[in-house]
Amino acid sequence: MTVQQRVKDAALAALVAAILALPLLGFETVDTGGPLGIKTRWHYVGYAAAAVFIGRLLLMLWRDRRLGAQADSQAGGSEAGRAWLTKLSRKADSWLMPALIAFAVALPLMPFADRTVVDLGTVVLIYVMLGWGLNIVVGLAGLLDLGYVAFYAVGAYSYALLSKNFGLNFWECLPLAGLFAAMFGVALGFPVLRLRGDYLAIVTLGFGEIIRIVLLNWQPVTGGPNGISGIARPSFFGFPFTANPPEGTTAFHELFGLDFASTHRIVFLYYLILALALLTNLFTLRIRRLPVGRAWEALREDEIACRALGINPTNTKLTAFAIGAMFGGFAGSFFATRQGFISPESFTFIESAVILAIVVLGGMGSQAGIVLAAAFLTLLPELAREFSLFRMLAFGLAMVLIMVWRPQGLLSHRDPTIRLKPAAHGGGGGG
Repeated sequence: MTVQQRVKDAALAALVAAILALPLLGFETVDTGGPLGIKTRWHYVGYAAAAVFIGRLLLMLWRDRRLGAQADSQAGGSEAGRAWLTKLSRKADSWLMPALIAFAVALPLMPFADRTVVDLGTVVLIYVMLGWGLNIVVGLAGLLDLGYVAFYAVGAYSYALLSKNFGLNFWECLPLAGLFAAMFGVALGFPVLRLRGDYLAIVTLGFGEIIRIVLLNWQPVTGGPNGISGIARPSFFGFPFTANPPEGTTAFHELFGLDFASTHRIVFLYYLILALALLTNLFTLRIRRLPVGRAWEALREDEIACRALGINPTNTKLTAFAIGAMFGGFAGSFFATRQGFISPESFTFIESAVILAIVVLGGMGSQAGIVLAAAFLTLLPELAREFSLFRMLAFGLAMVLIMVWRPQGLLSHRDPTIRLKPAAHGGGGGG
């Protein structure tokens, strides 16, 4: 492609961008004390057109360079960047995950770890746990689930209702919330046993919306749009963090002889979700090596061959939905106790989309990749908060660029669950 053709193509893309940006960015309604006024922002339209023009040129240059690199690779060359990332993916389980775990454990103890940093770390770990839970369904079993937020909501509301109505503490409600979410996972699994691909995605999306609408309209139980407030906070195995006036201390601080500090509860919540996330990771790694885990991967690769091998697809799908939903329920229970308030607005389709994006962006089936993707998708909007008008635009653009550059995910390599060792020579066995 000649230089003139590239400039012409980029100019055409910039013109289309300017037309689309004109109603979105070119006008702003302002309050004039009477009827609403309109303020023009032509410079924003110009910025958008210029960004698309430059981006289009860079994209074409990168594409031409990539085609040239592929030709060199076929002639004996190699793409160093992609080879390095592939090598990193293969070694992720051996050193990257231990490094990430060590960093997570030490984060609250670092000098820069104030309350905001620990809170952000807690949010990242919530999404890591949700990503690992959905990874069982999508990454291992190959079942596209767009309604995973429904199990997140079931866990949160289960904890809130059990705590407020029956006086159960967090440690008593946590397994019950996971059990109820698993039951809903089985309830979702039965109607979709014969569905695959897009049809499965549509049904799971509908299931998530059904749960949200029920929570919104079942006001005597769920509080409707007002939600549930005053949810009990977790305690350190029976030693609460609630201050006892007039002393101003808590049972937790008295137990360890510490001076009262409000940040101790924040750090405790951080380590609590870290423990839950690591439990999810350990469970996933172990169950992958069991027959049920290998059945999930067989189902993902080829359901017909799975049936031919004598594997029951019905039970395999139900176990994937149930176990994935259980971890979503655990995460929802923690979310409710951390927030102290929940409402249906916290469990919209956008949450399901973000969790699914974490699994796909990290590399389906990759545990370490999900950690990196969860950190990226959670921290990027926070870092771009100063650009409030374009925050979500930058968020979406970053996702598009990463998936264009790495469509299989950040860390897509996964070691086989089981390897076939060659038979020993001279063993005397036949065949």
